[in-house]
Amino acid sequence: MGNGTAAPADLDMQLEKYRVELTGYCYRMLGSSFEAEDAVQDTMVRAWRGHDRFEGRSSLRSWLYRIATNVCLDMLTAGGKRARPMDLTESTPLARAALAPRPDNTWLEPVPDGRVLPTVEDPAEAAVAKESVRLAFMAALQQLPPKQRAVLILREVLAWKASEVAELLGTTVASVNSALQRARATLAEREEAGARADVSDPLDEEQRKLLERYVKAFEGYDMTALTALLHEDAIMTMPPFDLWLTGPADITGFMATTGAACANSRLVPVEANGLPAFAQYKPDPEKGGFAPWAVQVLEISAGRITGFHCFLDTQRWFPLFGLPLHLEGEADQVQQGG
Repeated sequence: MGNGTAAPADLDMQLEKYRVELTGYCYRMLGSSFEAEDAVQDTMVRAWRGHDRFEGRSSLRSWLYRIATNVCLDMLTAGGKRARPMDLTESTPLARAALAPRPDNTWLEPVPDGRVLPTVEDPAEAAVAKESVRLAFMAALQQLPPKQRAVLILREVLAWKASEVAELLGTTVASVNSALQRARATLAEREEAGARADVSDPLDEEQRKLLERYVKAFEGYDMTALTALLHEDAIMTMPPFDLWLTGPADITGFMATTGAACANSRLVPVEANGLPAFAQYKPDPEKGGFAPWAVQVLEISAGRITGFHCFLDTQRWFPLFGLPLHLEGEADQVQQGG
């Protein structure tokens, strides 16, 4: 990767230490797991090439964050913000449900926890990191102008001081505080409008049992059992389609009709967006065994499933999570990837 500059021999190792946390930062900024990895790679290349100009006036970590922020801000000037189906359209009644896909760059993307959540000793810090990659928070972040987004993430998620953020962005402390205030106000409005997932970390006994019942109901395609697990305002989404459904009757009605081929699926647990998640494989009539169908990310609150989000682009998601593209026999033979 070098280009003849006098970089220290262990620079690669020094940079690599920050890859996961930088990927988490870029993911929160961009809403895309793939774009985040591209942004971090670009950051690493720029850091390597510019290392002879890095005079050590700041720490290597803050220098990398400055580069990553500039990379993300450049990427965000080029395109629109990513969203969930419910950010773009009204809920569709089952009778009018139609599967209309939108381009990949429309959607907020899922991400494996292991790629964006560094191991930290402090449980409170770990909990904040997890909450800050959950789908609802990520969707709210995407509503903020890019600089406000950077300020909010650096101050609230990563606990940087206002003076450090001001230095990174080349602005004043007053400007940082003002941006933070506006960002908080926008997020507070969205929080009132949308339910939050209150997932314990680690999952508590009630949540574990709820997920066990969910797996049994889904794999058995038992709509009565599934109805009992869904909150009355539960939402189902299926990017890349912009359709979203509300309430157990429409969700199970859709699953029993348009989604009937998902009967007898297998679910393999994965870790995505700080939330309970599963890789869904459905029966493969051509090859036998099971074919990948969706990465399901669940939001749960007060003992019920409130969000049921199925990301269907399996050729992208399953390799990202380290999952095989075919299952022979039973799902419990598969080792979890990611």
